[in-house]
Amino acid sequence: MQDPDWVKQLAPKRIVYSVPGMNAVEVRKNITYKTVAGESLKMDVYSSPGGKTSRPAIFFIHGGRVPRNLLTTPKDWGAFVSYGQLAAASGFVGVTFNHRFYAWESLRDSQSDVNDAIAYLREHAVSFGVDKNRIVLWAVSAGGIFLSDALQKNPPYLRCLVALYAELDLQSERNAAPATVSDETLRQYSPLFFLGQREKQIPIFVARAGLDDREMNAGIDRFVQLATSRNLTIDFMTHPTGHHGFDVDDDNDRSREIIKRAIEFVQAHSARRVN
Repeated sequence: MQDPDWVKQLAPKRIVYSVPGMNAVEVRKNITYKTVAGESLKMDVYSSPGGKTSRPAIFFIHGGRVPRNLLTTPKDWGAFVSYGQLAAASGFVGVTFNHRFYAWESLRDSQSDVNDAIAYLREHAVSFGVDKNRIVLWAVSAGGIFLSDALQKNPPYLRCLVALYAELDLQSERNAAPATVSDETLRQYSPLFFLGQREKQIPIFVARAGLDDREMNAGIDRFVQLATSRNLTIDFMTHPTGHHGFDVDDDNDRSREIIKRAIEFVQAHSARRVN
């Protein structure tokens, strides 16, 4: 068995932005956060060496759909390794993890995996040097789907959300989704649907790639417009010449500026402790 060609090409790629100290961070690898139907789901936890104080944690949510039984799973792709290192070198604990986004029909499985990964880390916060009341979700591509639950429930430990070239309105995928996926499911996994339903909304950072899929960008635009019309806290950046995956594929100043600004956004919104 071997990985598909697209995984072989994607897996080595690291993000195009770096800060001092990324290569010196520590990582605890292949921690089983959940076992379901005989499958062990793993996470890696990145932290600064010798860190003694509890820090906010950033969960990096990969997209899909990804094949089952990959040799190189998403948390081991260069993009997520380097994001974990960036988080740890920037004052956070970085968490990369695999979830079961194998097919359209596995949306519920993936969302439960995301929630269980967060619950696991919060339950073991002391051993990982994490402040369990300062959690951040950072989603890319179709990983944006799994910000829906956070926006719907608005748990007090979530400090902010980041969405890079992310799927934010799954309702536009009706023609692509199989008939087994209902209109209600598409709505339930559309972050846009839950904007402004809570009195206090989680701050959100959104970045779009100008050369991305037209429907993807249309969903991002609707999301940003609705958030703005409801006077929610949202920072929005666009990369006019950026491709889907600009953070690894477009090695230019605009890509680096967006990643840097996203980190600064997270630092600003996760700085205050909540007891």
